[in-house]
Order: sequence, then C-alpha cells, then structure tokens
Amino acid sequence: MMDAARLRAWWSYRQGLDGRFSGEPAAKVLQETGWARSVSGSGPYLGLFARCGAWREAVDEAVAQLEIHELPSARGCTYVVPGSAFALALKLSQAFGPEAEMKVARKLGVTDSEVDKLCKAVLDALKRGPLDPDELKAATGKAVRNLGEEGKKKGITTTLPLALGRLQSEGEIRRVPVNGRLDQQRYRYTLWRPNPLAGFRLSPEEAYVQLARSYFNWIGPATPAEFQAFAAIGAKAAKAALEPLKLTPLANGDERLMLREHHDEFASFKMPKQAQYVLTSSLDGMLLLRRDVKSLLTPEDFGKTVATEKGCAEAGGLVDLPNHAILDRGQLVGVWEYDPETQSIVWASFIRPNAELQSAVRKMEEYVRSGLGDARSFSLDSPKSRKPKIEALRKLSQKRA
Repeated sequence: MMDAARLRAWWSYRQGLDGRFSGEPAAKVLQETGWARSVSGSGPYLGLFARCGAWREAVDEAVAQLEIHELPSARGCTYVVPGSAFALALKLSQAFGPEAEMKVARKLGVTDSEVDKLCKAVLDALKRGPLDPDELKAATGKAVRNLGEEGKKKGITTTLPLALGRLQSEGEIRRVPVNGRLDQQRYRYTLWRPNPLAGFRLSPEEAYVQLARSYFNWIGPATPAEFQAFAAIGAKAAKAALEPLKLTPLANGDERLMLREHHDEFASFKMPKQAQYVLTSSLDGMLLLRRDVKSLLTPEDFGKTVATEKGCAEAGGLVDLPNHAILDRGQLVGVWEYDPETQSIVWASFIRPNAELQSAVRKMEEYVRSGLGDARSFSLDSPKSRKPKIEALRKLSQKRA
C-alpha cells in the first residue's frame, strides 16, 4: 500500500514547499513549481514567500521587468506566469475568455467586424502610451458601444472588454497594475512589443501536451481527471494531451500517473524527519492543482473543522479550502486568516502547536503586516466580509488550545 504521508511529502517537494528554492528568483520558482493563480488577491505573494522567501518588492520588480506577468491562461483564468511560458499561457487562453464572451455578445447584436474595428482603434490609441479603461473609452470614441441594460444583465456593459480580452490573448497588449501590485484591480493597458506569440507555432493540441508535461512535473502523481479539470478540457482532449507523455502508474492498480523520469527519484525519496511548517494561500498550487483537500489530511483529521462565511465545515469533505493553509510536508495541519484590525494572523491547528509551528506563523504574520498590509484571498474578499471566518477561527483555536 502506498505510504500516504510519503506521497504528501513528495507533492510538497515537487511544489517547492520544502525550502529548496530559498533565495531563487520568482520566475524560476513559477516555472518549476507551477503558475500562481491570480484573482486580485494575495495568493501569488504568499506562494512565492512560502517557496523562496521573496518579499513583495522583489516580486513587484520581477513584474516590472517582465520576468513574470499576470496573464489570461489555462481555462481562461489569470495566472502569474514566468517569461518562459508567456506564449503557452496566452495560447491556452484563446479558447476560453475571448470566444466565450463573443458568443454572448453576438446575441446582443455585436458583430465580429465591430470588435475588429474596436481592436484597431485600441491599438492606435495605445501607440501614444499606456491608458486605463476610461482613457481608452475617450481615445476610441464612437468605436466603443454601450450595450445597455441587456448587456449589463449579461455582464458586458460595453464592447471595450471584448476588445481588451481578445488583444490580451493575442499578445498584442498587456495590462499593467497601476501601483505595480498584483493584489489590486486597477490597470492600465500597453502595447506588448515584441508580441510573445510571434514565432510560437504550437497548435492548440500541442499546447495542451506541453501544459500536461508541466502539470505532472508540478504536482504528479495525479489522475487524468485531475489534469482534465485543471485544463478545463474534455475527456477526449485530455487523453490526447497525455498520450505523448507515456505516463506510468504510481503503483500497480493506482489511477494516479507520473512522468517516467520521476519514478526513480520517487522510489529513492525519503520523507523528511523534521517538520517543515509553511503557511500559504487557499489558492496555492498544492491545493488548487488537484483540488482534493482530503488527500492532504490524515484519516483522524477528516472531521476537523475549518471556518466558512456560513459557519464551520469538516475539512475532509471539501474540494477547495475556505481559509489559507498551514502545511507540514504536504499535510494540512491547520488554517489561518489575517485580521487587519489587530494586524495579526488568526489560526487554528489540527495538531498541538509547538515552537516551530508558532515561529512559522509569526514569520508569515510579519510578512503580511509589513509587506502586504492584508492577505485577501480574492478581489471581493475584504476585512468586513472576512469577519465571520475570523471569529469562527478564534473559537476553533480556543477549543483546541
């Protein structure tokens, strides 16, 4: 039988949560351990700090230097991606955001030629320098059309987002955070020259093969269904993407697959004897790539509770974690939130807290307080909306003290 603790530790190792990337640049960490999910929250900062110790200023500088960038990517979602993967990420995004939005827009009377003309107007306007959406509306004039109440109901108020989404996926423009930070929602748009897709010749099918190879390097062993869900493609397309990799089972009868070149390394891998406590985001790759919280728990912790906005829930029954994570060699050993009012981390552990765990909490607390100011999970997360979870965590912490 597969040793579950050793497997969790291996996943943690592949994810770089063992400290081996300490001091390494953000681009290398993202390339080796996986792209960071970005929803205008603190996730990319928390994940990079957990892996290489990078403070916000270093991450922001890497963004400014285009060593890493926030892009539409797999399944049309935004990720912070290393420069080596800009073209792949953009290619993967093209079947999702722009075309999906155009299908809705066409029902509202928007034509493809109308968006073509708007795209040209946007590119012409940006030749004079970066502009925010309001400035772009003014610069493109009548090329932007308001879609009225019906458009508002469909989530498309004007035609401008259609053009911006398409131009970003095509690599013609990129959006730049106004204050240089990834955890905010105010952007300006600028031309992207040279276009990162220039010279990129992979077909969509070949792009998914490349994504699959990266995925199993980041978080293998994993099931085909887990890769399919991450990529948001059909079963047939997922099977075609995995076929060239010649993946092999983790063990006889196990549906989890891994890269051939990892087998010998895994066979000789020894679970670290010392604890490796690390705090990271609820959207960390360790959680998000496979979306199987139960596999990160010991059986005795399946019934441990975490805090949601509507009360408490058993961790073992969750797909996604409602709180930020505390991990030890891949095992979920607690959850946390940041309370801006007290400028402190509120946390509840599934194990008896010891000095090493408390030190890890203090380390992240200082990072958030001094470097970020808050640790929101996503754009709509706020100190006010987070209060019920924080209070629930306080009660859980008191019960387990």
